Amino acid sequence: MSEKNVVADQRVDRAQFALAAVLAVVGIYTIIDARGLNVGFGDPIGPRVFPYVIGTAMVVLAVLLAVATARGDVPEAEEGEDVDLTSPPDWLTVAKLVGILVLNILLVNLVGWAITGGLLFAGCAWALGSRTLVRDLLVGFVLSVASWYFFYVGLGVPLSPGILDGIL
Repeated sequence: MSEKNVVADQRVDRAQFALAAVLAVVGIYTIIDARGLNVGFGDPIGPRVFPYVIGTAMVVLAVLLAVATARGDVPEAEEGEDVDLTSPPDWLTVAKLVGILVLNILLVNLVGWAITGGLLFAGCAWALGSRTLVRDLLVGFVLSVASWYFFYVGLGVPLSPGILDGIL
């Protein structure tokens, strides 16, 4: 084995350690936060059990990930993946998507979900390479109006109607 291969085999993937740390912090926070839940009278299990189980599982998985990373395990790329990992990231597309999402957040209470949801869909499709703007707008508006009615009628969760208040 050459010296170059030995150095490559001994490298530490700090991103996995960071992921393990974040996973542990969120797990510990979940466990601590579960202590504040009100327990109803007569419920033998109570609402705390689920967060305790999830938080504990997250901490255990964080420890297992840290141990595996310390042992030198590195994730392997999926063989069926068709992404060229040597090409640089497309920051322009990411910036477009972030801009569209921020615009949606700023406008949703003013204009309403039915409109901003359609613009969000069409904008994301445009940022990801679609060149059929009219079709994207139509599909986006149909999906956003359908989701608005699903949340409002089906789930009883009112989304902002915005300027379409009284029409929807």
